[in-house]
Amino acid sequence: MLEVRKSNDFEPISDALKQEMRSLLGESWFTTDEATLSEYGHDETEDFLFLPEAVAFPPDTATVSALMRLCNLHRIPVTIRGGGSGLAGGALPIHGGLLISMKRFDRIINIDERNFQVVVEPGVITETLQNTLQEKGLYYPPDPSSRGWSYIGGNINTNAGGPRAVKYGVVKDHVLNLEVVLASGEVIWTGANTLKNSTGYNLTQLITGSEGTLGVVTKIVLKLQPHPTQQLLMLAPFRSAESACAAVAAIFQAGVTPSALEFMERSAIEWAVNYVGETPVPISESDQAHLLIEVDGFHLDSLYADCETIARVIEQFDGGEVFLADNEAQKTALWKLRRNVAHAVKSNSIYKEEDTVVPRALLPELLRKVKEVGQQYGFESVCYGHAGDGNLHVNILRGELSEASWENEVPKGIREIFTFVQSVGGTLSGEHGVGLVQRPYLDIVFNDTQRALMQGIKQAFDPNGILNPGKSVTL
Repeated sequence: MLEVRKSNDFEPISDALKQEMRSLLGESWFTTDEATLSEYGHDETEDFLFLPEAVAFPPDTATVSALMRLCNLHRIPVTIRGGGSGLAGGALPIHGGLLISMKRFDRIINIDERNFQVVVEPGVITETLQNTLQEKGLYYPPDPSSRGWSYIGGNINTNAGGPRAVKYGVVKDHVLNLEVVLASGEVIWTGANTLKNSTGYNLTQLITGSEGTLGVVTKIVLKLQPHPTQQLLMLAPFRSAESACAAVAAIFQAGVTPSALEFMERSAIEWAVNYVGETPVPISESDQAHLLIEVDGFHLDSLYADCETIARVIEQFDGGEVFLADNEAQKTALWKLRRNVAHAVKSNSIYKEEDTVVPRALLPELLRKVKEVGQQYGFESVCYGHAGDGNLHVNILRGELSEASWENEVPKGIREIFTFVQSVGGTLSGEHGVGLVQRPYLDIVFNDTQRALMQGIKQAFDPNGILNPGKSVTL
């Protein structure tokens, strides 16, 4: 268990304050029940568990505002919770206090087809929003692997990405405006519902990715685009993982921008096949890695031309025979494999997942460094990720490692990997956020001046430090 030092700056929730909150929310929507506290005390981050003192389920912005005023007045730490799909511990209530679940904020308020915008609440499941928009021919591209149960609000707070970020960008590239409740209970809008905005500091982008440390997002305005009508999907095998990584930059240099370009080393795809129980294409003994490559658009002829270009590039990097999924069932099966790699890893071993990102042409060097460090410190790793972005998910397996090695030696190896990443212009997290688990390594990427600037921002938004304390870059 990660050791977290409790702060003396906060107060426990008194019985009188609990009763005031219960009266505000109603008996059914405020609880101190042990089973509920345990359910909301963990997410998908390793095996961590931190119990809140109480869980609240507000229905609207006014109620969130009232809760924040009470917590700010009484110095109660507050953690905001989405769908619980986090991988960096960003929504774990490490100081106890009040956990606010956004599950009742589940409305798609307005779809503006004329302006290609949608107003949505943060508790809407990402895939639900995407499917609703697709029925109208509209597209919201960010699609994290957890899209079937992650909330839009959680995606906002971590600046999530997913496979299609390579062509369409991450969440921040689609957010126009946010309604935010500040620590004081005041409610603001951060921007405007326009495609261009050069008026003042960009508070919208500041809140996006802030992991609930600056405010509580209660409404979201997203920009949309026409939904592509055609997609082609290829699975390309390679005889070495480094060759697969090297092919990534060459595909772009050949003039093709895929809508997704995913990397899976052999162990990743093998574990996914075993976990899912099926695969549309057999895995050869000589295949050491695969690239899953999608192109999308509106004209099949141009997409087939892109696939031919990609196939020629793959031949130059010791690639094998490319499998082209030619029906929806095959496409679904391939994406099912990719989206279940993390679940497959988790079902096999306790693990630490590092969300490294480098300039994509340096992926081979990053992969080589990960394996070298693993040999040095005695751990195995399963690597996969959004290769088109240079975003490699490194899953370090506990396996048979002793407690001492897991707690003391593996973090040294992680530090070496992160130091390498920073030295080549990369950073610690591409889409999972800093949360709790990356905080010990922030000195690698931020100097004292940078940290002080961020602390100043935190102080301006949340003077009493009650919003998600001990997370991200905050103290």
